[in-house]
Amino acid sequence: MKKQRTSMEKISSSSTSTNFFDLLSEEIVFVILDYLSDNNPQDKKSFSLVCKSFYSIEAKHRRTLKPLRSEYLPSILNRYPQVLALDLTLCPRITDFSLSVIASTCTKTLRFIDLSRSKFFTGDGLTVLVANCVNLMGLDLSNSTDLRDSAVAAIGEAKKLEKLWLGRCKLVTDIGIGCIAVGCPKLKMISLKWCLGIGDLGVELIAVKCKELCSLDLSYLPITSKCLPAILKLQYLEELFLEGCFGIDDNSLTALKQGSKSLKTLDMSSCENVSDAGLSSLTSGTGCLQQLTLAYGSPVTLDLARSLQRLSKLQSIKLDGCLVTCSGLQAIGNYCASLRELSLSKCSGVTDEGLSSLVKKQKELRKLDITCCRKLTCVSIAHIAYSCTSLISLKMESCTLVPREAFVLIGRKCHLLEELDLTDNEIDDEGLKSISKCSRLSILKLGICLNITDEGLRHIGNRCSKLVELDLYRSMEITDSGIMAIAHGCPDLEMINMSYCKSVTDASLISMSKCTKLNTLECRGCSLITSLGIAAIAVGCKHLTRLDIKKCININDFGVLPLAHFSQNLKEINLSCTSITDVGLLSLASISCLQSMNILHLKGLSPRGLAAALLACGGLTKVKLHSSFKSLLPQPLFEHLEARGCVFHWREKLFQDELEDSKSWKQQLAEMDNDF
Repeated sequence: MKKQRTSMEKISSSSTSTNFFDLLSEEIVFVILDYLSDNNPQDKKSFSLVCKSFYSIEAKHRRTLKPLRSEYLPSILNRYPQVLALDLTLCPRITDFSLSVIASTCTKTLRFIDLSRSKFFTGDGLTVLVANCVNLMGLDLSNSTDLRDSAVAAIGEAKKLEKLWLGRCKLVTDIGIGCIAVGCPKLKMISLKWCLGIGDLGVELIAVKCKELCSLDLSYLPITSKCLPAILKLQYLEELFLEGCFGIDDNSLTALKQGSKSLKTLDMSSCENVSDAGLSSLTSGTGCLQQLTLAYGSPVTLDLARSLQRLSKLQSIKLDGCLVTCSGLQAIGNYCASLRELSLSKCSGVTDEGLSSLVKKQKELRKLDITCCRKLTCVSIAHIAYSCTSLISLKMESCTLVPREAFVLIGRKCHLLEELDLTDNEIDDEGLKSISKCSRLSILKLGICLNITDEGLRHIGNRCSKLVELDLYRSMEITDSGIMAIAHGCPDLEMINMSYCKSVTDASLISMSKCTKLNTLECRGCSLITSLGIAAIAVGCKHLTRLDIKKCININDFGVLPLAHFSQNLKEINLSCTSITDVGLLSLASISCLQSMNILHLKGLSPRGLAAALLACGGLTKVKLHSSFKSLLPQPLFEHLEARGCVFHWREKLFQDELEDSKSWKQQLAEMDNDF
């Protein structure tokens, strides 16, 4: 027995000193990591902290990065040597030095980089990046409004580039885009939206030199039909966006003799000078077209509908904001036999007769948007319910003539619904009871629905367990009972808006804290909510990224302090008109992700406290303040923060109960001037 005990002790001591995780191969650990979502970086961080081998393997496995601060780039890139995609949209400041660090570290691995919200880099930085990252295939430079042709010309050296975004690069001209066309023949996708300096010549160069183009966005460019023949000859072109191209009209389009045989998506929104005649010329021979957008354009008449007759594969039509005739809708129903999506949002002229005629012949419709079609009644809803039983998305905000009983039909017949927008409608609890039969529902919008109560929400909570997004904005009869039913029955909820539901208290937030996936909470104007409820959310909802507690006057520093400790994923917060002071605001500096703050009308906020908080929150990109602080804070402070990448939005309006002690503020200002 003594020998047996000794041998068992040896085995036990040996097993405690061995890390069995080390016995797993890298391939097995990679498979485990593949199951962790990239949307939640905390999961992979926790995984890497299990042991040294996991820490090392996770670094090898990571292929995408979204850093928060540019100053951390050297250490981050050294830790993750296999990164393929780099998203810098959260970094408030990217300089030429930042790009040189990336260029020297990711020379052969980097395939895609997103600089669409980055500032402070120049053409010199781009030149270094492109020259060193020889395998770069995707580059997003959207909103780089200061970039000129000399900077864009450097992109022409990226010989393997396939995707390029240059939206709002307003100083780029045909010369710069010509350099890209000549140097990047493998381009498959390019967006030039709002590049106002690019005309027919530059676009034609792209079309002639980049033969492999599949997607081309020319929205709001000052082009005419002169460049269209070259575009329509592109053999692989599938997506063409011509939104807001006012230089294209019927006269120029009728000269075209051929369409694009490969085109599947065409957007001609806001092309007011194009009617059915011009559209017929452009789509001639375009038999593969599946998605057509004509929003805010010419009236939808019988002739326009007839021009779509040859498009046998058309599945999606978006006519938002157009004047629609009854005959036009009837003809679309007759000529477009395979529609899956129809959008008539804010269309004037939509009546029961026209819409009913259309939906009766479109039984395979999956998505329907009739937002603000204010002439529709229960007649249209009945035809939709009985004919379109395969609907997965129905948007009908502000259809104010639709009576309560019509919503019962939707629940009875459209069981496959996943998205339903009933904002500003007459739906009541009976309607919600019926809609609760849609067990696949994930998005439900009930804002300004004044007839619904907790009873209706209980039906939704009991039967719609897949609900992810719920909007109850200004649905005044909702109380804690209804919110608690949702929290209990919808554990995967990610977003809830209960703003101005004035009967809601801390009990709602305490119950909502059990929804661990919650990332967006809007409870603006809920004056009964206190710091206790916000503290519960902070502790329970670790994935919270957006919080709006404006006009929650009973929330003070005791609510913000738990946020600072537990809500490390928080990116946006609105603290306006609360009871938060310097202490609470300064505590938020511990949240490294924090980018946007609205801090209007905080009585307990002093200039010195505000200055300290702004300096401490190193990742801020947007701050909304009252204009009075312009004179109460030193100008060097603003210059420093703006150089760091922060943008200030100033508001003039005074809060009704705001009292300012100008004398004490001037004293603080004098002290701060001495500090600077």
